[in-house]
Amino acid sequence: MKPQLRLASAFAALAMTAGLAASAQASVFHAWEVANVAWGDVLNVRKYPASTSQIQSAYPNGTVLQMTGRCTGGLSLDDVAGQPDWKKAQAVRHRWCEVWHDPAQNGSFATGWVYGKYIVPH
Repeated sequence: MKPQLRLASAFAALAMTAGLAASAQASVFHAWEVANVAWGDVLNVRKYPASTSQIQSAYPNGTVLQMTGRCTGGLSLDDVAGQPDWKKAQAVRHRWCEVWHDPAQNGSFATGWVYGKYIVPH
């Protein structure tokens, strides 16, 4: 194989691998923002999707959260990704959605759950 052709093949393979990695990585987390929480209050992140579950952490309005994409009722944020923001917010309004966060702010990330009424697409 000619050196130029070998180099072109290597670049093509690298580009395809990078493209697949970027698309896989892009769908791993969804950025949503805490919103609609009463003034002076915070959004609780809970261990399980229930209002009686243990609170792991709390975030004020404007905090950007890393959503895993899973919500109760079988909703995946990937399924609503191409919709307008108002439709995305409506889809999660009465569901719990899973977040990936660092409750102790020490590098120990964990999953938790937030109620959809208090998050909007970022």
